[in-house]
Amino acid sequence: MTRRCVSKRRHGVVLIIVLVVVIVLALAAYTFSDLMLAHRRVATVNGKQLQARMLVQSGVEAIKQYLATDEATRREAGGHFNNPTYFQAAVVIPDRDPLARGTFTIVAPYFDELGLSSGGVRYGLEDESSRLNMNVLLIADTAVPNGGRTLLMSLPGMTEDVADAILDWIDPDDEPRDYGVEFGDYYSTLSPAYEPRNGPLQTVEELLLVAGVTPELLFGADFNRNGMIDQHEQTLSTSLGLGTATPSLETGTFNRGWSAYLTLYSSERNASAEGLARIYLNNDDLQALHDELSEVFSAEWANFIVAYRLYGPADENNSQNEQGQGQAQSAADLQLDLTQPPQASLTQVLDLIGASVSIQNQPGAPGGNNQPPVVVNSPFQNDVIAMATYLATLMDNCTISETETIPGRININEAARELLLGIPALDAATSEPIMTEELADQIIELRTAVTEENAVARSNETWLLGEAVVDLAQMKALTPFICGGGDVFRCQIVGYFQGGGPSSRAEVVFDATTTEPRELFWRDISHLGRGYALETLGVDLLDMVAAP
Repeated sequence: MTRRCVSKRRHGVVLIIVLVVVIVLALAAYTFSDLMLAHRRVATVNGKQLQARMLVQSGVEAIKQYLATDEATRREAGGHFNNPTYFQAAVVIPDRDPLARGTFTIVAPYFDELGLSSGGVRYGLEDESSRLNMNVLLIADTAVPNGGRTLLMSLPGMTEDVADAILDWIDPDDEPRDYGVEFGDYYSTLSPAYEPRNGPLQTVEELLLVAGVTPELLFGADFNRNGMIDQHEQTLSTSLGLGTATPSLETGTFNRGWSAYLTLYSSERNASAEGLARIYLNNDDLQALHDELSEVFSAEWANFIVAYRLYGPADENNSQNEQGQGQAQSAADLQLDLTQPPQASLTQVLDLIGASVSIQNQPGAPGGNNQPPVVVNSPFQNDVIAMATYLATLMDNCTISETETIPGRININEAARELLLGIPALDAATSEPIMTEELADQIIELRTAVTEENAVARSNETWLLGEAVVDLAQMKALTPFICGGGDVFRCQIVGYFQGGGPSSRAEVVFDATTTEPRELFWRDISHLGRGYALETLGVDLLDMVAAP
């Protein structure tokens, strides 16, 4: 009996050991399985994250393809400003399950019809020329006294001491401006000390090194850089003492920070709307100039432009006297000696408007040296009705600059009202600023009325002259500072899945001044979150309702 009891107890212990082993093995199997599932989930998330980044890259390529077309094709496609059909919710990874569809959307800050940034987004590209190019401030200084400071003072919350400190940072000398600082005045006292760049800025963020510039001033209250003030940003803005982050009832604007108005990249092609190089009117080879002009313009236009270069503009008083004593002649009938060197150059294409040329001893005319002077009046009359027939063609095909691009001018068709008010052009007669609040408001009101008929004319800044918004003298003063549109663009590209989950977001600047558009700047801002609700970015809502 005793042996049997011992044997049974031994069998019971073995059973317990077996059960423990089974449990351990089961736990090990469960742990291994859970670990594998966790790795699978991680791999899936990482894979989707990688796919989201590739969705952003797909957006980059779509924009390049769009920018590679000419302006007419872009307009037919809906344009770049707000074009949801082209730029919103483009599906790259199709799937029967709408929640699994990989999509990209291209967004830019929204400006209302008054040119105010009231928050919100649009589906398109932001013309970089609608921003203030920091690296042309010194050029503005040479064109107009304190022109650089005037441009900077247009930024919300800017002061004269900070504006001059910025200019001292980029100018090549060590002499402080009226309200500015140089190395010996301020930067040498810092720990560690550093010297101003005394050259062009490398990034907008470099302004944080300038005396008086703070992160709050530069970046404002839009912490996740989505062009809107979210609830958490409103709360944080108030706690940090940044003021009202939501749009003001009086101005319709909110604290976006200066970075939303600044750029280093704005530029425009010195080419026609068809992408052809413009005719360089200051070419010293008058025969070559005349040949180029004759390919595009009538004989009257070509002859007058070359005659202007050959003889220079007639003095207004002398021209009136000579008209009484001499004879007037159409430029179409001129006989010009194109082997002579030119006597005059144009400072602007607009110099041709309303001008006249006095020609003494015209080649081939009877009478020899005793012939009366011939006065040739410009075919480009200083008349609004006449301008409707020639201004867009003249400005689109001609230039007084040999450079392939023109940097830094402000796009009057898209720039915020604040930047329009900072344009430093002065009236030649009164030395008063031309860009008044009334003029800025008139431009903003008119630029919303773009039609198929006036779209081509509106692509050049001289539509202000053609529509009698300003006169010829004012237009000449404004032209060095403004344009009708640039060829460098900025946007945010969001790659996402319509059911949520991993996403990617990048801020990209594209240069379309070359035949093949290229990326000038890329910043991954995925760490700031998706930034926008899925409904804002775009989802296939009907498919999702129907999905099981």
